This record gives sequence, C-alpha cells and structure tokens, in this order.
Amino acid sequence: MKNNIKNIVVSVSFIIIIWGLMLANVVTPDSEFSYSERRKLITIPHFSADKLLKGELVDEFEKYSLDQFVFRDNFRGLKALGKYKLFNQKDNNNIYIINGIIEKMQYKLDEKSIFNAAEKLNEIYEKYLEGKNVNYSIIPDKSYFIAVQNGYLTINYDRMTEIMEQNTRDMKYINLFEALNIEDYYKTDIHWRQEKIIKIADLLLKELGNSAKASNAKYIEHRLYPFYGSYYGHAALKLEPDTMFYLTNGIIENAFVYDYQLNSFSKVYAEDLFNGMDSYDVFLSGAKPLITIYNENCKNNKELLLFRDSFGSSIAPLMLEGYSKITLVDLRYISTDLLENYIDFSQDQDVLFLYNIQILNNSAMLK
Repeated sequence: MKNNIKNIVVSVSFIIIIWGLMLANVVTPDSEFSYSERRKLITIPHFSADKLLKGELVDEFEKYSLDQFVFRDNFRGLKALGKYKLFNQKDNNNIYIINGIIEKMQYKLDEKSIFNAAEKLNEIYEKYLEGKNVNYSIIPDKSYFIAVQNGYLTINYDRMTEIMEQNTRDMKYINLFEALNIEDYYKTDIHWRQEKIIKIADLLLKELGNSAKASNAKYIEHRLYPFYGSYYGHAALKLEPDTMFYLTNGIIENAFVYDYQLNSFSKVYAEDLFNGMDSYDVFLSGAKPLITIYNENCKNNKELLLFRDSFGSSIAPLMLEGYSKITLVDLRYISTDLLENYIDFSQDQDVLFLYNIQILNNSAMLK
C-alpha cells in the first residue's frame, strides 16, 4: 500500500513538472536578448515545407527551444555549480574562475589569422600611411597572467608577437605585455580598467614621440556599481560584480565627440548606457565605425589615428593630454576602402593600431 502511494506521488509529481514546464513555455513570451549572456536569442523558426523535408526545421526548433526555455538562467546556474563544485571540473564551457576572476579559455593560436592581421595593417599602411609615424600594439587577455600557473591552456603569445613583428612593415611595435598585470582588468569582463591604465597611456604617448603625460593630469573618479561584465553571465554563478570607474578632468569634460555615422556630437562618456546591453558602452558610447574626439584645449594641432577595438574606447580619453584630435577607426564596422572619404590623410598624424589578442586571432572580422 505504501509503495503504491509512493509510486502515485512520484508519477503525479513527474506529470505536474513536465506539463507545468510545457505550459510555462507556451504562455511565457519569447525574449529577444539575453542580458546575462550579452547575445541575441534565437526566435521561433519560420515554417517551410522545404526545411521540413530536409530536417532543418527540427534542428532550428531544437535550438530555439533551448534558447527560450523558461528558467533557463537558473538551470545554467545549476549546471555550472554542479560542474565546479560537485564534479570538481576546472571549467564550464571553457569558462574558468580563479579568485573571483572570470576568464574564457582560449588555447588555439590561429596563425593564419595572425598573418592575415599583419597583412591588413600593411594594406592600410601602403594605401594611406606611408611616411607617417606608424605603430602597433597588442593587448593581452587575462589568460596571459593567470592561465599557465593555474593549469589552464592558453595560446602561444610569443609566437603571436613573433608573427606580427616578422610580417608587419615600416611600423614600430610597442610592447604592453610587461606593463600590464591582472589587477588592471575587470574580474567579470574582458576589458581593462580605465583608472588602472594611465600608465599605459603614458607608455603609448612616449613611444609615439609625444611629450605629454596622462599621469600629469588630475582626475576625478566617477563610480558606477554594480558592473556585471560580459563574462559574468557566461559564468552562470552568483559572483561579486565589479565597480566601474571613469575618469574626468577639464580636458575630457570639455572635449566633444563627432560620430560620422549618426552625423552628431556627444560627450566622451555616456553614463546613461550603464546597465544597458553592454555597460562598457559608457566609454565613447560603445562600438562605432568612425568617431573623432576634439580637444580644443590642446595647442599642438597633432592628430592621432587610432585603429582600435573596444579597448580603445577607454584609453583614448586619457591620451587627449597629447592630441588636439583623436580619430578612432573600428575596422569591424567600416571598410578600409571607405576611410579616405572621411579622413584627410595628408595631415600631420601619428598612427597607432591597438588590438586585443581576440581580434588578432579572429582577424577575418577586420574589413
């Protein structure tokens, strides 16, 4: 009798859970975006007889169901907790955590991509930059500082820099690897912290031949909390968020930014974008194909052409100490061939290519 009651209770509970989850998935509206993972979610696939016969519709629906499943983030958290704590695994979907620092394991150097990146720099040099003061620099990821000593795979950084140095022409390499440390990066995000990279701005200005020093300025720190970086959602665990600081002084506050795509002006920082899809967009309003920062307080009339990724958004304001004009080019969003339509390359310009290793290792995204 007791066994029958137990079996009935288990069966009824199982049916309630299964049907309850199904009903919840039916009535819950689909989400377009996952803020925890910082990516668009798959929407319901469009039906067609051709896709049905080929089996593509089933595959698409399966991916859609996984993305739109109710309590998805909770289940992701349980999975991550089980992997890290119960099964004592070192990573979950290539994400690992060391002393609260979240990092993504990247261990395959794509040499073809590095060669392609070097050739892209050469192409731009030959098309626009001959005779200019041209430099390039590589920003290491957090793995460079924590992976090997904690037993994780990572890429061959020495081979990466070797390929770049051997295959770039008529430009100087500025080494940042030894000038940075793990404390210069956010724990929950890929990016470096602006308040920690004044020393990097000084180094870059010096190597560019500019006598200005970012460290000579007096800054006011503005605090934004909590900052959940791009890796926070991937970790799927409840961890301590970061605090974001952005720095201002008279030069930065009076500078203005022109967006060529929107044909509009804005300020250097956009605090209203904090807690949006990507809080790092506070710096120069995030990813933009082409923008110019104007600093009317600088009297040297020098311009810096900064070919960059998102890391450049936070260091460019610090380099205004040495330039009256900084033009930032993001080749992920604008073609190399279009640059001459917007930039007058006949002017006195210093040039810096500043990319983190993830861009170089996936250089096909550079147009």
